[in-house]
Amino acid sequence: MKVLTTLGKVTAAVMLLGGLSACGDDVGKVSLGLFTTKDVIIDARQDPKIAGVTCHISRIEANLSLADPSDMSISCRQTGPISAMELANIDKSKNGEIVFKQSLSILFKTLKVRRIYDADNQTLLYLSYSTKETNGSHKHALSTVPLYGTDAWIQSGVPIEKVEVL
Repeated sequence: MKVLTTLGKVTAAVMLLGGLSACGDDVGKVSLGLFTTKDVIIDARQDPKIAGVTCHISRIEANLSLADPSDMSISCRQTGPISAMELANIDKSKNGEIVFKQSLSILFKTLKVRRIYDADNQTLLYLSYSTKETNGSHKHALSTVPLYGTDAWIQSGVPIEKVEVL
């Protein structure tokens, strides 16, 4: 019976890991040509603290090459409700907080995405950037998600659900 229980736990763990890898973030892969090992990879990532925001990040993957470029693009959109409670739980400093990070090469290059809250414009900023300088530049891209029309929107200091329409 104990062997069966252990076997069941191992099977459950393998199924869970298989399920997680099947739910991967990779939503697109485009080859850059017949005679190259470089591809454009498109990942979808949900903000871990604001479930109603999804970011799509495109980047170059250079298999079998040490010259993996740092170029990337990011586009974030509201894909579900955004609540005032979620907004209350994020870092509101000028530096914001890292919400995603992924190693891109063995040469210490990492792709990071940082969320910054622009309180004056009630907008979430998502900055993607490379930690390794390439050709004199740290590559970066920016996307914004306005809070207008969400439960997190504040009009003149009053949450939107308490504002009366005349």
